Amino acid sequence: MTNRPVFSIRRAAFADARGVHGCLAEAFEPYRTSYTPDGFQDTIPTPELLQKRMQTMTIFVAEDATGVIAGTLACGMVSEGEGHLRGMAVRSPWQGAGVAQALLERAESELRAQGCSRVTLDTTLPLERAMRFYEKNGYQRSGRVADFFGMVLIEYEKAISN
Repeated sequence: MTNRPVFSIRRAAFADARGVHGCLAEAFEPYRTSYTPDGFQDTIPTPELLQKRMQTMTIFVAEDATGVIAGTLACGMVSEGEGHLRGMAVRSPWQGAGVAQALLERAESELRAQGCSRVTLDTTLPLERAMRFYEKNGYQRSGRVADFFGMVLIEYEKAISN
């Protein structure tokens, strides 16, 4: 029997904004040179901007037994029947421990409960590991490509059932 790291998933509170910011900053730091400065800054919102995001989206955190935020993911309804994910990050010591999977399942469950039948997310080309993770979980490229502060932004989508 292996000892799996213990974590729990919960909704973030305003007081978690600094911890969520720290998680995002740590997880995306290895990609800093692949991002434009404005793209990187938008990917790692300040704690104040995260608190504003909490007014329109639900942010989930994975928390270890000591209260440290190990991962995060935000979700919200963007139109009738459509939800959107953003800001998935897992601290490096927790990668491969099921944190990303648990966060994704929780966010999809939240969006289903809100009446969503479709979920979208956007990602950038440097995040190849993230793209493989989303594809493994049933997300497919929608064909929509946009500009993200001078970077290619690829939309993924998935149908979810209620």
